[in-house]
Amino acid sequence: MRIAILSRNKKLYSTRRLVEAGEERGHEMPVINHQRCYMNITSHKPSIHVNGAVIEGVDAIIPRIGASISFYGTAVVRQFEMMGVYSVNESVAITRSRDKLRALQLLARKGIGLPITGFANSPEDTEDLLKFVGGAPVVIKLLEGTQGVGVVLGETKKAAESVIEAFSGLKANFMVQEFIKEAGGADIRCFVVGDKVVAAMKRQGKEGEFRSNLHRGGAASLIKITPEERSTAVRSARVMGLNVAGVDLLRSNHGPVVMEVNSSPGLDGIENATQKNVAGMIIEFIEKHAKHGKTRTRGSG
Repeated sequence: MRIAILSRNKKLYSTRRLVEAGEERGHEMPVINHQRCYMNITSHKPSIHVNGAVIEGVDAIIPRIGASISFYGTAVVRQFEMMGVYSVNESVAITRSRDKLRALQLLARKGIGLPITGFANSPEDTEDLLKFVGGAPVVIKLLEGTQGVGVVLGETKKAAESVIEAFSGLKANFMVQEFIKEAGGADIRCFVVGDKVVAAMKRQGKEGEFRSNLHRGGAASLIKITPEERSTAVRSARVMGLNVAGVDLLRSNHGPVVMEVNSSPGLDGIENATQKNVAGMIIEFIEKHAKHGKTRTRGSG
């Protein structure tokens, strides 16, 4: 098969591992910079071009699209779908998961455990918003933030009000969530492929840091997850429509709660912590499921 990886940097660990895993299984694994792609949007023969050449003969794609270029990246995925190319994660599913508020609303509708979350437009509603989530301390998150950037802990009511006032002044969209103190600055990343959690790791924030992201200096280690945590992760990925996802959970006093569902989860931390060939599992999933024209959305939505 010819499986293209949509990635802006072929030197990234995740991209390199997917290329290696695919080539080991006898596939051709071109890396295409989706930011350099341009499209001919037509009813009869839609096409994608890069560096003056038409992209042809691709059986499947693996989107590795950064949050900063979601709009353009998902447009490229959608164009591949219009051409009948199988995408391991479809454009609509990626867009759903990238919109943090929409993702939480979809998960809530399906009864999946979440931290209590408040969202408002006017600073005048701040007091009520803080009451919703149980009062300080609270976590305030920019909706556009990634890798722990734009996530602030308001330890007191006054501190939370100041952060909310600052974000409101910048016309930024943000949400306020209850602080799960019992998680102790740790979360669990469940890596879902298809309908299974194929690997799981605990991410522990460094001392004094409530965010556990590896990009913020957190440490990863192997963890055994419960059947409830496994079920929550698989259901969350299914609600988003993702075949490959990183589902981030916290252990709360009332069971696992989902923090985020990531459509382009990194392979570095999870493979090193678990010593599992996650890249190979993704390629194996594509081998079993990729067929020309097999897209639920056909570029819609």
